[in-house]
Amino acid sequence: MTLRADTPSQTVEVRRFTPVQRWIHRTTAALMGICIVTAACLYVPQLAELVGRRALVVTLHQWSGLALPVPVLAGLASRAFRADLGRLNRFGPHDRTWLRAALRRDKRHASRPAAKFNAGQKLYASWIAGATLVMLATGLMMWFTHLTPLLWRTSATFVHDWLALTIGIVLAGHIGMALADPESRRGMRTGRVSREWADREHPLWRQ
Repeated sequence: MTLRADTPSQTVEVRRFTPVQRWIHRTTAALMGICIVTAACLYVPQLAELVGRRALVVTLHQWSGLALPVPVLAGLASRAFRADLGRLNRFGPHDRTWLRAALRRDKRHASRPAAKFNAGQKLYASWIAGATLVMLATGLMMWFTHLTPLLWRTSATFVHDWLALTIGIVLAGHIGMALADPESRRGMRTGRVSREWADREHPLWRQ
């Protein structure tokens, strides 16, 4: 069935993410969720008593953390995923405009120009990628205690614990923003969004 020329624009859909990109997001989210839940069970006494089996929780935490980079590394075989990484890694003048509007709490769409990803999404992606690498490095120091001096392990534990708390707060904000935008969630769930939403939220995006 073909669309007629007079079909309203809001009924037209465009592809935002490929199946591989959605698989990477879901797998990474699942691994991150396991890390956060197991960390809570290790550090919150009430949860630790409720769950028990500390050795199993520690093992799940260690291996899920070690596996966190795997979906992204596997996704590098996808041309579409590599293209999106390039988009996330580039900041343009419109991104500075978006950030200034966000700081002024200016929510007008005209004040927040964005391509496929807005400046907030780019900052989040860069920060969470860096934080994940730091968590992986400090976690390995805590896991293989014989590889580093005591001072390094003590510092790694401090950084690991406080950065984990920060990641939890940032992820809560990320989930909250996703819950506030059903169309954005649909794009990640099905891979497709309405053209009307794309033109409104990401006017510089060339599908």
